[in-house]
Amino acid sequence: MKHNDGKKSVRPDTAHELRRLGVVIERVDGKVDTLVEGHKTLDTKIDNLREEMNERFKEVDYKFGVVFDELRLIRHELKEKVGREEFLVLEKRVAALERPKNHK
Repeated sequence: MKHNDGKKSVRPDTAHELRRLGVVIERVDGKVDTLVEGHKTLDTKIDNLREEMNERFKEVDYKFGVVFDELRLIRHELKEKVGREEFLVLEKRVAALERPKNHK
């Protein structure tokens, strides 16, 4: 359809469809905005969780280092001690040495 001035006119049903399409586009745009905001929130939460986990892992690594140092000390001290079998042999030798000489 053409007006007398040479411009095309939009048919009423086409104009209605364009308005409906505009409303649909606005709704989709709003939902996309909501989705983007949710994504940003999740990114922030993930970053915060990552930082917290890094701090916890640093703390755990430090504590494991302390425990391993203690275990090394304990292992060294145990190596310096006499085993049960050696103790029994030494106990018998001491008992033999402590017996009065006339009971041989």
